[in-house]
Amino acid sequence: MINDVKILETEVLSDNWYTLRKITYEYLKKDGSKQVQSREAYDRGNGAVILLYNTELRKVILTRQFRLPTFLNGNASGLLIEACAGLLDTDNPEDCIKRETEEETGYQITEVKKVFEAYMSPGSVTEILYFFVAEYNQSMKVNEGGGLEHEEENIEVLELDIEEAMQMMESGEIKDAKTIMLLQYVRLHQLL
Repeated sequence: MINDVKILETEVLSDNWYTLRKITYEYLKKDGSKQVQSREAYDRGNGAVILLYNTELRKVILTRQFRLPTFLNGNASGLLIEACAGLLDTDNPEDCIKRETEEETGYQITEVKKVFEAYMSPGSVTEILYFFVAEYNQSMKVNEGGGLEHEEENIEVLELDIEEAMQMMESGEIKDAKTIMLLQYVRLHQLL
């Protein structure tokens, strides 16, 4: 195993949108020898994600928006179907996801359940994501959603039957990891 990790040098490679750093570090291997490595780490902050579900209608709320990295890596339209998510600003994960839910989906929720947290790309990205679920109904709809103009968001809100969402996941139409994880959580815990 690895012990006694020491950061030797940190170099900022880019601080344009988020921060990309080159980190040189050393650690002690189990045989007692030291190993020095350099890796890049992208720091975009931490985030929260939620899957809204309606037990009576057996539906879930998802979003669709353009994601440049997917477009660059083979997604012809660049559009990705996802669970509602956002980056933590100065607030905690629960407050963040309530705010993001209203901004992106138009639903104002008060009760959320944290189900787990996970590093989404630990080989290169520092972000930890906090996963939530919450029940919704039509009385919670306070606006059309779609995101904030000043954040340049252009989000389509989708209300899908749970079986349709599962089929979309299985067919590859839903390819977003956080969304797949939450849909599997719904299936595993028989929420719908």
